[in-house]
Amino acid sequence: MLFMVTTFNYADRAILSIAGTAMKSELGFDAVTMGFIFSAFSWAYVLGQLPGGWLLDRYGSKRVYAASIFIWSLFTLLQGGVHFLGALWAVPALFMLRFMVGLAEAPSFPANGRIVAAWFPTTERGTASAIFNSAQYFATVLFAPLMAWITHAYGWSQTFVVMGAAGLVLSMIWMRAMHSPKDHPSMTSAELAHIRDGGGLVDMDQGLGGSKSAAKGGTASKVNRGVKLGYLKQLLSNRMLAGVYLGQYCINTITYFFLTWFPIYLVQERGMSILKAGIVASLPAICGFLGGVLGGMISDRLIKRGFSLTWARKIPIVAGLLLSTTMILCNYVDTQWMVVGIMALAFFGKGVGALGWAVVADTSPKEIIGLTGSLFNMFGNIAGITAPIVIGYIIKETGSFEWALVYVGANALLAVISYLVIVKDIKRVELKPLDDAGQPYKKLSGVES
Repeated sequence: MLFMVTTFNYADRAILSIAGTAMKSELGFDAVTMGFIFSAFSWAYVLGQLPGGWLLDRYGSKRVYAASIFIWSLFTLLQGGVHFLGALWAVPALFMLRFMVGLAEAPSFPANGRIVAAWFPTTERGTASAIFNSAQYFATVLFAPLMAWITHAYGWSQTFVVMGAAGLVLSMIWMRAMHSPKDHPSMTSAELAHIRDGGGLVDMDQGLGGSKSAAKGGTASKVNRGVKLGYLKQLLSNRMLAGVYLGQYCINTITYFFLTWFPIYLVQERGMSILKAGIVASLPAICGFLGGVLGGMISDRLIKRGFSLTWARKIPIVAGLLLSTTMILCNYVDTQWMVVGIMALAFFGKGVGALGWAVVADTSPKEIIGLTGSLFNMFGNIAGITAPIVIGYIIKETGSFEWALVYVGANALLAVISYLVIVKDIKRVELKPLDDAGQPYKKLSGVES
């Protein structure tokens, strides 16, 4: 279910990259305007992270995620009507609709992290996280050719309508199929014990509104939810998490290049048709998908072979991101098949190295795992604001994508440095207790204590 929902999540983010060339022609956008429209999603996505994490910790993953899917799909569908507004109003309308999609999608990845932490032991978490995270590549494999065909045959607006309507149906499937570990009708006591004994946080959503256990009298988390924001200072001052946040920002810069500008790069810089670009864009995505699953499997295998958690996560991350820097070589080749091959190699490496959500599940304090995942996702997705705009300005000023590829490749290298230099150890963060006002307990004298 996480894989399927995340596939739609990324497909709806990427529609604009497929329909963008046709929209630019019809509505008269330039590269910078397109960059700002691309970034609209991420402005809201970043702003919605902490409220989304709070909602997840307050109401549980199932209901919040269902509402998220329904709302982002509705606003995706509405984007299909912006051409009726004319060129003058289409830009602000499209910006606001993309903004609302980003706001609605904000709880999705923190919810993925919470669900994986609840459902999987530590030794299986890398593979589980890699599978749902690899949906971002599968979204391109499955939907880029489909969306390109719809755009080519019926017009760009119909692409938004089809994807939005499919998402509305998906939200209903989610409500029927998704359960917490203790509430699943097929869960056996042996499987539940296997998950719990291996480090799975099976009690995470017990006592939150909407769960069966709550109806049976389950107990809510002992952490006062009113003071959870008081823990943010502790998270922000943690060196390990700072390195993880920086690394995720750099990794997401690569992601957003592929989600936004890559198909346009194939059309403008390499002379492909929209239909061909949609099909060709799926080839690097297939490699990214394979790399994503392989990275998680390698990491879990290293743990089982006795490697520390720190190096079991770092080895595939560093190796994969070094491979991603090879995209700069596209500036030195002319043939289309070599460009696609190099991009496929770079995307494969990015997939292997994209283990950030496994690291979040490994390191998040169990009391506020939703809030911690949201903070991680917030910093990472600032790249969704900066990358499309920076690349848009680079293209406008230089007239080509050459320095844009250098910019993206440099971010991959910076992520490697972050994990090697800033992130010393990967381990679960232990929070210092706070009082009901959200302040640390004061040290008392022997008589007072």
